[in-house]
Amino acid sequence: MASKPKTIFSEERNPRGIPKAPFIANVDEYMSDDSSDSIETTLRAFQDAIAKYRYMEANLTQRRTSLEEKIPDIRKTLDVVEYLQERREGKSKTENDEDDLDDDDLEDEDDEEEDPSNLKPITTTYELNDTLYAEAQLEESDSVYLWLGANVMLSYKLPQAQSLLNTRLEAAQQNLQNTIEDLEFLREQLTIMEVNTARVYNWDVKRRRDKRIAAEKEEGKEGR
Repeated sequence: MASKPKTIFSEERNPRGIPKAPFIANVDEYMSDDSSDSIETTLRAFQDAIAKYRYMEANLTQRRTSLEEKIPDIRKTLDVVEYLQERREGKSKTENDEDDLDDDDLEDEDDEEEDPSNLKPITTTYELNDTLYAEAQLEESDSVYLWLGANVMLSYKLPQAQSLLNTRLEAAQQNLQNTIEDLEFLREQLTIMEVNTARVYNWDVKRRRDKRIAAEKEEGKEGR
């Protein structure tokens, strides 16, 4: 009858629920049943645990790559929204200051060539595809359109867009930090499981050698 597989993962887990791999300090005690079935079952369970850890590592590596590409895009979009918001706030402040001026000040301003509240349109470039860009002028506006994913775009007022982007940036940065911590944790567990596998395998090799030597000695005694 084949031995039941031993429980590999411990109850202890990291904050994201990844189980910790226990280090086998005493192989003799761990392998109390030294039958061939038990050893093969244990080594197979170790390989299954390593495969699960590697699967989680591959998924987290992919998530890390995605976040590292996503965060600069969010930050770049946030910079643009903040610039537009500061531009509008500067214009509003200028208009309010002008309303407070008395008649004498207004007469003096008639000599100026340009009204500071009359902001020129923003000239910028936008991406048509990966290598093609076109020039455009942005008229004054108090709203922007943001991609939310899944081919969904919504219009937001500048303060709302700024708040949303700040929230998304903070969440993405926290997710990236958690992902990096999980990857480091997984690498530690993989190392522990590989060491456990090597220790049990070497223990089994030594056990077989000792049995063979003992059997040869018994045969030598019987031959005399």
